[in-house]
Amino acid sequence: MSIVPALDLRPAQNDVAIPHAPANIEAEQALLGALLYDNAAFERIGDFLQARHFYEPFHQRLYSSIESAVRKGQLAEPILLAEQFNRDAAFEELGGIRYLADLVDRAPPAANAPDYSRAVYDLALRRDLIRIGGEIAQQAAQGDADRSARDQIEAAEAQLFTLAEAGGSNQGFVPFADALHGAVTMAAEAHARDGGLAGISTGLLDLDRKIGGLHPSDLLILAARPSMGKTSLACNVAFDVARNYAWEPQPDGTKKTVSGGVVAFFSLEMSAEQLAMRLLAEVSGVSGDRLRKGEIDALEFGRLRDAALEIQDAPLFIDATGGITIAKLTARARRLKRTHGLDLIVIDYLQLVTGGEGKSDNRVQEVSMITQSMKALAKELSVPVIALSQLSRQVENREDKRPQLSDLRESGSIEQDADMVMFIYRESYYLGRSEPREGTPEHLTWQEDMDKVRGTADVIIAKQRHGPIGTVRLSFNEDITKFGNLAHSQFFAPDE
Repeated sequence: MSIVPALDLRPAQNDVAIPHAPANIEAEQALLGALLYDNAAFERIGDFLQARHFYEPFHQRLYSSIESAVRKGQLAEPILLAEQFNRDAAFEELGGIRYLADLVDRAPPAANAPDYSRAVYDLALRRDLIRIGGEIAQQAAQGDADRSARDQIEAAEAQLFTLAEAGGSNQGFVPFADALHGAVTMAAEAHARDGGLAGISTGLLDLDRKIGGLHPSDLLILAARPSMGKTSLACNVAFDVARNYAWEPQPDGTKKTVSGGVVAFFSLEMSAEQLAMRLLAEVSGVSGDRLRKGEIDALEFGRLRDAALEIQDAPLFIDATGGITIAKLTARARRLKRTHGLDLIVIDYLQLVTGGEGKSDNRVQEVSMITQSMKALAKELSVPVIALSQLSRQVENREDKRPQLSDLRESGSIEQDADMVMFIYRESYYLGRSEPREGTPEHLTWQEDMDKVRGTADVIIAKQRHGPIGTVRLSFNEDITKFGNLAHSQFFAPDE
């Protein structure tokens, strides 16, 4: 089938010119003919194909008209559609209604429509690649005072990732049988693991029993007042996951994680070296405070060196960019997933992430957008995301200082978007600041109470979309900022 060249195929204003743009006009004609001949073929081509994917401008408009008619339950055929193009110069130049009739006359079987739609879509992706490449070259050559080369690289990566995921992430309806198969597979994998965990182990036995491990696609909020140990617990979990990473090769050459995982740790408050110091203290057993002050002896330094050699190969990747935007965070997580794999994301902490380059006048709305983006990232990359969060000062004004969901700062969407909300509460922190005068009866009572809670911490699960809420008691060593398992599980206290 022949076609009169389109009237104007020049790129729109500000677009980068595409030399020798790849296109297949005959494939576009075949697809449109099949759709006009049998409107039911439209349901077979999926949701990924859009009018903009056609190269010929008139074909874009024709496909849009066919799509509109079909979605309204109307008939899309040459005579009815021709009325919409009475004033379309390209339509008249191509031959008018005779052109539409020719498309129908020469249409391939409707069963072949999916093949032609994929061909049209693939060529559209190639043209987008050429366009993006031209824009990257142009921006790099011209330079931008407001954007560094690194910013341009990240913007380009985001464009390419979006292009790579287009047509694949929105899969539409999934047959129940497929979903059921996936659920059974997850259950089988959980049964095969020690302890029957369905998710990644946190390394804390009682916590794992309560939440079933860390689950892909879940957004977990870990919140507490300052000095409760948010970063410490997040570090403990992240490092345990990375240290236990094991994988097995797949037939297609990819790696399948069978234990632990690759971890991305976004530290917006502490430097990478400070985080590494915490982990060294945890593994070596040397006090973190003495490490920072240099008050260690030769024996302790030897333990420190041995610990560093032991953990240096753990797949824990730290990004210590302060004030990172959610767009950059997302782009870097995608890049890590592509280059090294990714099984867990930790963000320390949520309130330090920004929504964009400029300062927002509505912080509540901005935080809502950030939490929604974090949940979307967890689903997109199919990994759990742990986001640390501050609590409001109203906790300090209550007699009972145990955190509640209403204490989450700046946005109710944090509670809404999260699959799980956990609080850290250490009774010893508050009790230690109310010590009575020594030698009094009150001091003896205080000492007894301190002995009961010293070295422990409560993790309060205030929301869990897939399971019960409750409280888990852990051990906590302040010297090396390490959470651990208590010797007995009777400290596990589920809510009734």
